[in-house]
Amino acid sequence: MRRRRSLSPFLSLLLVIQFAASQSFVGNASAIRQGHTARTDSRRSKVRNPPPIDWSVAMVESTMKRFPTAKDLGSWGYAKSLYLYGQYLVWRRTGDKRYLQYIKDWVDYHLDSDGNVFNVDKDGKVTSIDFTNLDSMLPGNLLLLLHKETKEQKYKLAADKIRKKLDTYKRTQDGGFWHAESKNRQWQLWADGVFMSMPFLVRYGKLYGDDAYANDEATKQLIIYASHLNDRKTGLMFHAYDESGASTWADPATKHSAEFWCRAIGWFGMTLIEVLEIIPRNHPNRARLIAQVRQLAKAYATFQDRKSGLWFQVVDKGQLPGNWLETSSSSMYTYMISMAVKRGYIDKSYLKTALKGYKGVLTKLSLDTDGLTNLADICEGTNVADIAYYFARKRNVNDFHGLGAFLIMNEHMTTKGAPHRLLAD
Repeated sequence: MRRRRSLSPFLSLLLVIQFAASQSFVGNASAIRQGHTARTDSRRSKVRNPPPIDWSVAMVESTMKRFPTAKDLGSWGYAKSLYLYGQYLVWRRTGDKRYLQYIKDWVDYHLDSDGNVFNVDKDGKVTSIDFTNLDSMLPGNLLLLLHKETKEQKYKLAADKIRKKLDTYKRTQDGGFWHAESKNRQWQLWADGVFMSMPFLVRYGKLYGDDAYANDEATKQLIIYASHLNDRKTGLMFHAYDESGASTWADPATKHSAEFWCRAIGWFGMTLIEVLEIIPRNHPNRARLIAQVRQLAKAYATFQDRKSGLWFQVVDKGQLPGNWLETSSSSMYTYMISMAVKRGYIDKSYLKTALKGYKGVLTKLSLDTDGLTNLADICEGTNVADIAYYFARKRNVNDFHGLGAFLIMNEHMTTKGAPHRLLAD
């Protein structure tokens, strides 16, 4: 039987959405378009419509121009690593060697030949990274992909340090990894934390034969976190939980925080998808993770802003003055829903939610007069607090939280076939 060569309705609609969005921001985009500049018909003196902008390539090129060296990109951190992982996906699709080299240069800036990880401040002072908080572990994904692509042993040695740290990392009484081992984070579970650590763990396990432990631990962590953060009424997830109850934000009875902060829930949803990509189909906890995906997908659809397709900073309170539509979480929600449809975890009817979300995110993207991309309304890094605090967070342009989430979403939404992620082949 012949394979049909026509595009799926899903991909066709995505191309229409991208084309429509690109026409609003043509600017000085000739260097980043898919293909050559439009040709002129000498007989009619008309210029044909230019091809759609490859927004992933445009964003990577723009970021590399703004931060040309590893020193410019700066310290070891999770948000930058999220962005660089997105850049890796773009490299996997395009094959542009500069993209992988840029990732390698930044990791190498923080790594010695023995796999020791460190930061260097502006005065040249070196500070060791000891992985005493989950945030510091997210760059471990870059160590894995660089070892996979280059075979250089220093990346494996550094990844081993993260893996070994988990053997002694502090936990709640029911086994959940603390967000950090520092005094001001002890006994706390933040929804953010699972993405910082669990995709790395299952990928490490698959690459290096540690999958029995890695798969069991990662799925257990997700189940423990969900047990404390799930809200039965809305299907959303609270930002954090403090087993000790000592935090000012912790409810005396439930010990969780009060609000549904958008990106925390987005981190959790993306973690579910990435872990499900790795663990075997017969893993005993797989069904529980898929049930959590379904719960979040339903909640995402319920609270999506009907006009814009985006989601609010405090997800369930879009009607309140001071609340605002946030871009990084909207990319994360769109990605989770679309991947869940693709993998058959949720009904295909959710595609309309994903497509509306994708179209909404594209409205936050533009080109400036120099042809560089700008992605707007990205919440800065955020702690756990009350509703006024969340409303007052800075609405950044080109924050790495948003750039990384966009690239992961966009590479999935616009690439036909299997996702070009780590360990996809």
